[in-house]
Amino acid sequence: MVRKTLWSLMLLTVTVYAVAQSAQDVKTSDSLVTAFVAKTRIPGLSVSISQKGKIVFSKGYGFSDVEKKVPVKPGKTKFRIGSVSKTLTASGLALLYESGKVDLDAPIQQYVPSWPDKGSTLTLRMLAGHLAGIRHYRGNEFYSSTKYETVTEGLDIFINDALINKPGSEYRYSSYGWNLISVAMENAARPKDFLTLIQQDVFKALKMKNTEADHADRKIKNRSVFFLMGNNGPEEAPYVDNSYKWAGGGFVGTTEDLCRFGQAHMKAGFLKQATLDEWMKSQKTSAGNDTNYGIGWRTFKRPSGNTFVGHSGGSVGGVTYFLMHVPTETVLAITGNMSPLNYAGLQFQLMEMFID
Repeated sequence: MVRKTLWSLMLLTVTVYAVAQSAQDVKTSDSLVTAFVAKTRIPGLSVSISQKGKIVFSKGYGFSDVEKKVPVKPGKTKFRIGSVSKTLTASGLALLYESGKVDLDAPIQQYVPSWPDKGSTLTLRMLAGHLAGIRHYRGNEFYSSTKYETVTEGLDIFINDALINKPGSEYRYSSYGWNLISVAMENAARPKDFLTLIQQDVFKALKMKNTEADHADRKIKNRSVFFLMGNNGPEEAPYVDNSYKWAGGGFVGTTEDLCRFGQAHMKAGFLKQATLDEWMKSQKTSAGNDTNYGIGWRTFKRPSGNTFVGHSGGSVGGVTYFLMHVPTETVLAITGNMSPLNYAGLQFQLMEMFID
């Protein structure tokens, strides 16, 4: 694909969707994000913050489509949310767990009979906590343009590879482990396939009307154009097809939908409190060391003393952070349409401004 430098076409736009708790919150937050957008030259960015079920700050900056000058709208513009997809998938796994359809500690072959014996027992709990010894991306796999028709086909990428360590012994991040989880979920949820399960039982149930699978070969309303930072500024990203990793990094969505998702996971309701506690608490290695990662949920411990749970997500043409502060029932979602992108702590700075 021919890449075209687009920075020269950009104009900064801001769309305001809600009034924050105070005029100072609005002014300070907007100034911080505006300066970040100018410094990084990101084409489009969205930030939404909610507290106790209400949006308190939600703004779009720049463009989802630079050439057509389509402004970012936090409630409509769909960004690639990358590995935040794992947290959404974990919610679907929790529903199956609560209905008794999956056992987190059963051998994976109970749900995926085609998974070969590699000399060690793998479980859904290990896979969901990156403790199963499954490898991560290799070579140019992150830029895959291959269409995979089913989640089972996605196993072909790594099913014959050796484990990289003894399951349970160490934390080694792996999006492919979530491929295996998605096949297990699909088999346990029959006749629903994996995407139907997530779309109906999670997104639709939580009124996340603008979150869905990032089908590269389909026209998706309000999906952003995606960019990479080139030598001369942002350039349109190459074509990629994320069907090889739906569960671990294949969804697009809005920051306001992520706030809605977060608010539904603050306390019992959509899920039981015992399930929320189990999913968000850190797992441990076989040696007893905390991993700061539960079942699709990461723990972020800050120098301020605050602790957040959520996830980050990197995609081709997108970087996202999703954070929750449970004591104050505050959620932040920030996502942009360019990679690489380093938020340099902006996500935590904004979050702590609102919880304080």
